[in-house]
Amino acid sequence: YDDFLVSLLAEVENAYVIIRTFEKRIQLAQENVDLQKRSLRITEVRFQNGATTELDVQQAKTLLRNTQATIPQLQTGDRQARHALSTLLGKPPSELNNILAGVNEIPVAPSEVATGIPAELLRRRPDIRRAELEAASQSALIGVAKADLYPSFSLFGSLGLRSSGGTDLTRTGKDGADELFEGDSLEFFGGPAFSWNIFNYGRIKNQVRVQDARFQQLIVNYQDTVLRAAREVEDAMVGFLRAQETEVFLSESVDAAERSVELALLQYRDGVTDYQRVIDTQTSLVGQQDIWTQTRGDISSNLIAMYRALGGGWQIRENNDYVTDETKDTMRERTDWGKILAK
Repeated sequence: YDDFLVSLLAEVENAYVIIRTFEKRIQLAQENVDLQKRSLRITEVRFQNGATTELDVQQAKTLLRNTQATIPQLQTGDRQARHALSTLLGKPPSELNNILAGVNEIPVAPSEVATGIPAELLRRRPDIRRAELEAASQSALIGVAKADLYPSFSLFGSLGLRSSGGTDLTRTGKDGADELFEGDSLEFFGGPAFSWNIFNYGRIKNQVRVQDARFQQLIVNYQDTVLRAAREVEDAMVGFLRAQETEVFLSESVDAAERSVELALLQYRDGVTDYQRVIDTQTSLVGQQDIWTQTRGDISSNLIAMYRALGGGWQIRENNDYVTDETKDTMRERTDWGKILAK
């Protein structure tokens, strides 16, 4: 259950980040459409005044239409991410849209993340705790199997009952009642007991070996689980740190691209440069902004992956199962649950 809870929370968080990332990409694409519309009007005015050729107008239209064409694709991705989140939360898309309305910023991850002692944090993972428990339980079974190799002695022995009337235990009295349980036909016996399953020594020895081999298998499985968990944590940490570094460079690149667009438009208005320079700068701006936005989402996604790799999420359950009051009421209507589903 805890494994499922960790995965579920990570998928919900990641779906939310994807939605906000798509929203930001759509917003920036729309801003670029507005910018390119203004550029198109400039080319049309210059063409009407004979300051340029129709080529500039057609190039401006081409760039504008290409940018506009990306918006429906982004909207499709946004809707699909919303549908995925609504499925994870068990809510209809219409209700989810009301919840997501308003803030549309990508979650900002902290610049530094303290992970503490990796060994202690890794042991929080449900899969590691389960593998550790399985190995410990199997170790105890080895001791149980070995105990059968040695004789057992009971100080209190056993208590038995036998008939003192010989082998005829089914004699019937004059009145037709069995005499087996009559007072003069009973004899009790007791004393210490000693047993040793020595004739099955070989079979028991092989059973010990089987349990030991199983224990070794679980030890290897535990080690493999820990190594796999450590790799997942390291991969997520590297992805998180490298995405942060990439975002810094891309942010500066976007600033430079925005300034380049401004300068190119000014020079084009003044007739200092041709429209190809404007197209190049605006195309670069669109690409840089989109990559930068996706990288910002990658930072949050890698942080979620690291949190998941460290086994984060199951602790919020606090040993309580998540069953909504509405679900409890529905279950009570079908079946008498007593105090099990008490609020």
